[in-house]
Amino acid sequence: DARTISNNGMTDVVGAHFRGEEKMAQESLNGLGYAMASILSGHDDVVLFMGHMKESQPESRNMCTNLAFDPFYCRPLGMDFVNVNAMQARAYMEKSGVNEKHLAKIVVRSRQKAKQNPFARENEPIKEDDVMKSPLLADPLRQLHYYPTTDWAFGMLLCSEERVKEFTDKPVWITGYASCMDSYFLGDKDLTSNFSLRNATERALKKAGIKDVKKDIQLFELCDHAAYQLPMWAEGIGLAKEGQGGKWIDDGGMDEFNVNMSGGMLNGNPLLLGGAARAIECFYQLRGEAGKRQVKGAKRALAQSTYGAAGQHQAVVIFEV
Repeated sequence: DARTISNNGMTDVVGAHFRGEEKMAQESLNGLGYAMASILSGHDDVVLFMGHMKESQPESRNMCTNLAFDPFYCRPLGMDFVNVNAMQARAYMEKSGVNEKHLAKIVVRSRQKAKQNPFARENEPIKEDDVMKSPLLADPLRQLHYYPTTDWAFGMLLCSEERVKEFTDKPVWITGYASCMDSYFLGDKDLTSNFSLRNATERALKKAGIKDVKKDIQLFELCDHAAYQLPMWAEGIGLAKEGQGGKWIDDGGMDEFNVNMSGGMLNGNPLLLGGAARAIECFYQLRGEAGKRQVKGAKRALAQSTYGAAGQHQAVVIFEV
């Protein structure tokens, strides 16, 4: 909200006067990992993890993301997350066989799933033709391929195993977490590579003791800022073979592996809070409280988040009941 220490006034509002407060200016799933680490270290036993974001406040969210680039080369060229994601989308689509029809299918399915999600913003049914005729943002990305400008807030309560019974009889456990950062400069990396996501996924799965992501996890929530990212991230976490995202969609991979039953980020979550929204959906699903979109018998779930140009930073969390 454009105030450097706006977090300083939060403790009084939530009834935590003179309690410890720490701010993370990062993608929200990292905040979840940070809260978890604080508990595991013994520093805290209960953490209230909160976040808020008002994307409607600035004149343009692209002006904000332009500042993420270096001031000497990329920033003067007008680089922002939209046009860089468009560059990545084109490169990935050429490699993976994903086409505009696939992207439209992803968006239509997102709206269908969001219709069953009371927290979703964009849940009005649309047709594939509507998607393919929506205005271009940056070729090949169209307006309906991209997540909408959104204001949102959330709160989560994390606690140690010793205190969990004070709060619930149906806890959801965090059993694995990892994050990874790819190169900052666009020219230093292959835009079609899933280096950081593969790395984060492998370490999170190892921490959770999971050997087969397809067999051992029943639900996947992925941060699809743009439609092309859903099959790309599916490749990165091991649901689809590398370079076969188009075939994975054609073969029904999204429904086979219960990907983004919430509707995903395309239904409306702010840039930095997408990971928290994915984690919250995993929480409801694993507790059997997801209503019409409930995945029956779900015992494990994976939430993924990304931030930075072209998926530079990736984080993965494994949840279990």
